[in-house]
Amino acid sequence: MKKTLLLSTLILSSIFLSGCIVSTASTVSTVVSVTNERRTTGEMIDDKTIGLRLLAWSTESSKISDAHVNFMSFDRVVLATGEAPNNDLRSYIVKQVQVIDPKVKSVINEIIVGSNSGYLSRIKDAAITTQVEVLFQNQEVFHPTHVKVMTENQAVYLMGKVTKREADKAATTAAKAKGVRKVVKLFDYLKTRPTTEIERDRQRELNDQKTAELKKQQAELDAKKAELKKQLRALGGNTEGTPF
Repeated sequence: MKKTLLLSTLILSSIFLSGCIVSTASTVSTVVSVTNERRTTGEMIDDKTIGLRLLAWSTESSKISDAHVNFMSFDRVVLATGEAPNNDLRSYIVKQVQVIDPKVKSVINEIIVGSNSGYLSRIKDAAITTQVEVLFQNQEVFHPTHVKVMTENQAVYLMGKVTKREADKAATTAAKAKGVRKVVKLFDYLKTRPTTEIERDRQRELNDQKTAELKKQQAELDAKKAELKKQLRALGGNTEGTPF
């Protein structure tokens, strides 16, 4: 019971900390708001739990010590990438994913049969992921939290709940990163953006317009005050006691 509570606490802390600030290898910090998430809190917790359990299993299990595997979970769908020495181990890994966590809905198997990638290749993959995440900050079609990124052997995998327009933008943006061999879209497609997001953006736009109008009015008022003071000085009046 205590272990379960501790795990839940760690998961919740990890979600909200990563939701506030995500630090990249290039020392670029991305401020991310959990309110922009399209997953429910329950889905976020499940994805974090699945990821932690699979990470622990992949690093501790002696049965798959000859393989190199990475996992990414989004909305309980797990992407498995990496290398396995033979088809039997490859199949075993995929089958075990849903045994490790029964909440996993499905597994996308991108594990190849072959020798494990070297550390240099993995460093390059990490650098590509960082580049893509930074590029996602410099566009306005989708929020960066809407798309999760993983790179394996210079192939960029993208997961998330997005519209077709957002998916296409994410793919073309990711392809701009140096060293990308291909981009694989594994999205859960939405017909339209959520109404709550549309309303929030509309309200933000209205607030921006109001702020801009207030600034314009203040600038006009300041200009009128300056002109009146100028006229008073020209008439030889003292402006020190002027209530403006």
